[in-house]
Amino acid sequence: MNNDYQRSVSLRASRRAERNNQRQQNEDVEGEFFSPGKWSQDYPMKIIWRRGFLRLVLVGGILWMFLILTVLLFHVWSCQSSLAFLSDLSSVMVSDNGSTLFAPCAAMCNRGSRVLIMLDTMGLVPKPPHRCLIPVADDPDKIVIPKRRTPSEVVEQLTYITEDVVGNNGSSPPPVFGGHQSWLQRDESFELKSSMKVHCGFMRGGGAEMAPKDIRYAKNCRFVVASGIFDGYDTPHQPSDVSPRSQKLFCFLMVVDEISINFIKKNVTVREDKDGGQWVGIWRLIVLKNPPYDEPRRNGKVPKILTHRLFPEAQYSIWIDGKMELMVDPLLILERYLWRGKHTFAIAQHKHHRSIYEEADANKRRKRYARPLIDLHMKIYHHEGMEPWSPMKNTISDVPEGAIIIREHTALNDLFSCLWFNEVNLFTPRDQLSFGYVVYRLGGVFKFFMFPNCEYNSLFVLHPHTREHSSKVEWVKSLDEFKGNNSDLKESRGGLGLWTPYPGNLSSVVLPAVSRTSKAG
Repeated sequence: MNNDYQRSVSLRASRRAERNNQRQQNEDVEGEFFSPGKWSQDYPMKIIWRRGFLRLVLVGGILWMFLILTVLLFHVWSCQSSLAFLSDLSSVMVSDNGSTLFAPCAAMCNRGSRVLIMLDTMGLVPKPPHRCLIPVADDPDKIVIPKRRTPSEVVEQLTYITEDVVGNNGSSPPPVFGGHQSWLQRDESFELKSSMKVHCGFMRGGGAEMAPKDIRYAKNCRFVVASGIFDGYDTPHQPSDVSPRSQKLFCFLMVVDEISINFIKKNVTVREDKDGGQWVGIWRLIVLKNPPYDEPRRNGKVPKILTHRLFPEAQYSIWIDGKMELMVDPLLILERYLWRGKHTFAIAQHKHHRSIYEEADANKRRKRYARPLIDLHMKIYHHEGMEPWSPMKNTISDVPEGAIIIREHTALNDLFSCLWFNEVNLFTPRDQLSFGYVVYRLGGVFKFFMFPNCEYNSLFVLHPHTREHSSKVEWVKSLDEFKGNNSDLKESRGGLGLWTPYPGNLSSVVLPAVSRTSKAG
């Protein structure tokens, strides 16, 4: 029995020794594998080549898939863009020559194609704007233009304040374009009378001067399509489908600052007529010297809202933002949005928002202006009784899509434009936040036609800016950042109402809760 016990012990010892030897051999192999010194000497060359080949195939496959994905995304962008040059080229080649060389491109741009469906499920296909048919007339030549202007009933005479009142100590503040409107003057401007005198920009010495040659040209303009480019963010886009009648009837006036005129001359052809007027295609360039504001976005509100002040002889105007390409004859636009329904002011409904508080929230998320200043702006409006939009209101929405404004220049419409501009001048340059407030303050007297957003998308092709706008003030998160060494963040000529002591108590004002209805920001 002792012999059997000794034999089993010796067997276990021998097996343990074998396992230790095997473990040591494995460690030696692993050491050889990971040892940089032994890699080139001892490791078999065929394994090195095999691993190198596998890595090369893997990298090549990744690059190939990246190239395929890039081409697909580029082609999807082509299908979605206004040019759609690949899809257009494919359709032309198929239809004209009978060749199917480019047929796959046409198939890929088909909404029902498997490629687009697959990419759409991956979230890689941008959603095009919702468009709908516009019930415009068929022929611009058959449009009957009203012989008489719409009579003024509520406001019959409107004049403008052009100089600031001298202070009690005999001193006068430095001139600014919008003037130093007091809170009392602001309240009085909303009290409608048959004869009114209000602030409306263009204070003496405040900037935004036109050259005499442009003033003379604008005096002959009764029907105006106006646009604007500031700080070199765009180049003029030529309107499409403009009838010969509209070309003779309308003045196409592109208001630019000196930075933009220089930028345009470097990128597109600018011709000069015998009177010194500058043209890009159908657009007559109107240069505003001495921009009135520090903020380019605020400068753009001058021709947009105060069209009647820049071009006082105009009876009708259509404003379009500088990034838009007009796709509908302007005479058909006036007939559809003004004359057919006997309207005098038309503007599109915002795509997502109806309440100014929703729009303010989206502006903060997208960093369109300093967040605390937007909040202060909204607190003033809420303190003054501006409630969030609801179906109980008499308006479709409180928030417009401000890229197009269609107007007959009546006294009431001109007054509304002045009051709207005064709010933009006093507070933030986000004019969509102020539109509904001015409508509210006028107590339903101001009538306007707000048409569906899908029609707005059918009027234009939207082009991207040449560069993205950005300024330091957009990233400010608290009012404390405007103090001390950062006081230069304040605009020196606009938004002065945000820094003037407000006559009411805003400390207890709580902004309405916002349910986010869009993915903005």
